[in-house]
Amino acid sequence: MKRGVVLVLFLIVFLPIAWVLFNKFENQEPVVDIQIPSLYLKKSYEMSVHVTDRETGLRKIMVSIMQQGREKVLLEKKYASSRFLGVLSDSKITQDNFIIPVQFWKYGMTDGEAVFRIMVSDFSWRGWNKGNISYTEKKVIIDSIPPKVIVLTKRHNVERGGAGIVMYRLFEENVKSGVKVGDNFFPGHPGLFEDQQIHTAFFALSHRQGPGSQIAVIAEDMAGNITQRGFHHYIRDKNFKTDVLNISDRFLKRKMPDFDIGDRSESFQTGKTPLLNKFLYINGELRTKNVETILKVPQKTENKKYWDGIFLRLKGSARRAGFADRRIYKHNGQEIDRAVHMGVDLASTANASVKAANSGRVILTQFVGIFGNTVIIDHGFGLCSLYAHLNQISVNEGDLVEKGDNIGATGLTGLAGGDHLHFSMIVHNVFVNPVEWWDGTWIKNNITSKIDFVRGQ
Repeated sequence: MKRGVVLVLFLIVFLPIAWVLFNKFENQEPVVDIQIPSLYLKKSYEMSVHVTDRETGLRKIMVSIMQQGREKVLLEKKYASSRFLGVLSDSKITQDNFIIPVQFWKYGMTDGEAVFRIMVSDFSWRGWNKGNISYTEKKVIIDSIPPKVIVLTKRHNVERGGAGIVMYRLFEENVKSGVKVGDNFFPGHPGLFEDQQIHTAFFALSHRQGPGSQIAVIAEDMAGNITQRGFHHYIRDKNFKTDVLNISDRFLKRKMPDFDIGDRSESFQTGKTPLLNKFLYINGELRTKNVETILKVPQKTENKKYWDGIFLRLKGSARRAGFADRRIYKHNGQEIDRAVHMGVDLASTANASVKAANSGRVILTQFVGIFGNTVIIDHGFGLCSLYAHLNQISVNEGDLVEKGDNIGATGLTGLAGGDHLHFSMIVHNVFVNPVEWWDGTWIKNNITSKIDFVRGQ
C-alpha cells in the first residue's frame, strides 16, 4: 500500500517537477545569425539579424555599435514570459528577425574600426534566472569617404565601334575601378607602370554607340562609396554598309550537316524547309550563344602589355566583308533574317598560313559554332584578337606567341561560305573595328602617345 502511494506521488508530483527543472535549467545559448552587405560601412547601410532559441524562448535582444568606448544602442527588445513556467504553453517566442538601419554619422562616430555587439538571452533559470546569454561581436570599418581619382590622360578621340585608352591614379587599395561607357563597364588594371597606383583601362564603343554616349572613370571602394570622373573626349560617328547575302539551297545542303544541334534538329524536320529552318536557328539563337561564349574569354586577360606596334593582317588578302556590316539574308528573293558582322573577312589562297597579329598569350583554341575553329590571343589589359573559320590550329591554350608566329591556316569551318579568315579585335567584352589596329598612325595618336605621356610625368 505504501509503495503504491509513493509511486503515485512520484508520478504525480516528483516526475513533473523533475521534468520542469530539467527543461527550465537547459544550457543552450540562443543562436545569432548576422548578415551584413560588407565589413565596410558607408552612409547608407542595413544589417540583418536573425535570433533563435528553441528551448525556453527568447527573453531579450540588444544590438549596439561601439567605437572608442562610445556605444550606441540600435535595437533593444524584451519578450513577455510565457504562462505557467513556459512548459504548458506555446506562447513563447523562439525566433525573430530584424532589419536594422545603421547611421553612424548620427551617433558621433568617425571613419575607422567599430564593433557590432549583439546580446541575446533566453528564459532558462540558469544564472539565477538570468538565462543563457549569447554575446556576438562583429568588427567592421566605417568608411564614408569616396575614393580619390585623378585622370592622367588628356584628350580622347573615339569613333563609333572604336577603342580608346585611359590612365588614372588611385590613392587607396581594394578599389574596383575602370571606365563606364553607357551601361558597360571596362575594368582598369595596374601593371603597365611601376607605380601600382596608376591604372590602365582600354574601353570601347560598340557599333551601336555613337555621339552622346556617356563615358567616365568609375571607382568604388569596399564600402560602396563611388567616385565618377569625366574626362575630355570626342566621339566621331560612323556609318556602316549594308550587304545582301543570298542563301542558296546548295549552300544549305553543303553547310547545314556540319552543325550538330542535338534534339533541336528534330523540330526542324516537320516543316516544309527543314534546312532553312535549321539555318535560321543557327544564324539566330546559336549565333547569340556563340558570341556570348567568345566575349567571356577576354576576362582571362593579364595585366601585361604583350603587343607592340601595328597589328598584322592576313598577308596578300582581300577584304570580303567589313566590321559592323549590316547583313540582310535572302532566300529565293525573300528576306529571311538580319545580322551584324563583328569582324573583317579576309580571303587569300585556300589554307593560307595565319599569323599572330601581335604578341600575346593564346587563351582559346576550340570549335565555337558559327565561328568554327577559333583562336583568341590576349595582348594584355583586356585587348584580344580573334581568328575564326580556321581549317587548322597550330597553337595550344597558354602558348606565348610573337607577332608573325604561325597559329593556323584559313578554312571554311563554322558558317563560312568559302575559305577565308574572320578576324576580330575585342576590348574586354566588345567587338571593335580591326582597321584601327592596322593603322600605325591611329595607334600612335590614340594609344602609345598617351602611354608615353603618362610615363614621362
